[in-house]
Amino acid sequence: QVQLVESGGGLVQAGGSLRLSCAASGGTFRRFAMGWFRQAPGKEREFVAVIHWSDSSTYYADSVKGRFTISRDNAKNTVYLQMNSLNPEDTAVYNCAAGRVGGTDRRNYDYWGQGTQVTVSS
Repeated sequence: QVQLVESGGGLVQAGGSLRLSCAASGGTFRRFAMGWFRQAPGKEREFVAVIHWSDSSTYYADSVKGRFTISRDNAKNTVYLQMNSLNPEDTAVYNCAAGRVGGTDRRNYDYWGQGTQVTVSS
């Protein structure tokens, strides 16, 4: 069983930055792909970024490419999402997730954190 706890969300002005953290416990962290998803009010949950366990390869949604960076620290069992140049369209609840397969499809992730709110003001 894997438990995930996000932190680092908050209120920031447009153009600002935040770093989200996701601390994992339970299963073998380094054997899971770790992804970030977000959900804005009235919208479906959407993929943001993923980092895979084997080679640390990453993939980003087009909407965040060049602005967000996902990384992981296996010694700390923690994955991060550095978010720069934030805009109001980034406002959402952000969840981290763990899965054996990874990729962009949320159905491939078995474990989810409770989420952290990110609000970007204009």
